[in-house]
Amino acid sequence: MVNGTLFVVSAPSGAGKTSLVKALLASAPNFNVSVSHTTRPARPGEVDGEDYYFVSRKEFMAIKQANGFLENACVFDNYYGTSRTFVEDRLRKAENVILEIDWQGAAQVKQNMPDAISIFILPPSLEVLEQRLRHRRQDSEEIIARRMREARDDIEHCKDFDYIVMNDDFDTAVADMRAIFHVTDLRRDKQLQKYGSLFGLI
Repeated sequence: MVNGTLFVVSAPSGAGKTSLVKALLASAPNFNVSVSHTTRPARPGEVDGEDYYFVSRKEFMAIKQANGFLENACVFDNYYGTSRTFVEDRLRKAENVILEIDWQGAAQVKQNMPDAISIFILPPSLEVLEQRLRHRRQDSEEIIARRMREARDDIEHCKDFDYIVMNDDFDTAVADMRAIFHVTDLRRDKQLQKYGSLFGLI
């Protein structure tokens, strides 16, 4: 049986990664978004178990020591990690999984699962990115300045990803990501699993 595909989506903060993934999921029933564990406090409107699993630093470290994370990283002084069990179970069930993680986590996933497909979301420009961060009205001036410094570093790593999507026009970016997901379904192993028996190929 062919496993599902693991997709890793990364972007600098404010580039629209989460909005793009949500738009894709609305028309892709065979996709699962892995809910990460984090030690950061919940923001207004976030729900434990849906947006993140909000855990203490002690709980996070216990999971990490038990090799329970497929990847983990420290971002803005908070820890984030992806459940290894969740991802592996879904892939074995031939379901696709999307991880929304930073470039550090994406590099770890690629080491552990080389077949994962990585996608980096670019903002139209650094100026537009800063405007988006300010429009959210969630961060102080100090945090915004720090996020912009981190964004420059994040963008330097886009060259390590399999695909790069520019999020200038939202609908176009959604279509570009949908095309990546579709072409992955046309890979030889998946197509042979579907149609190989018709021609005695499997």
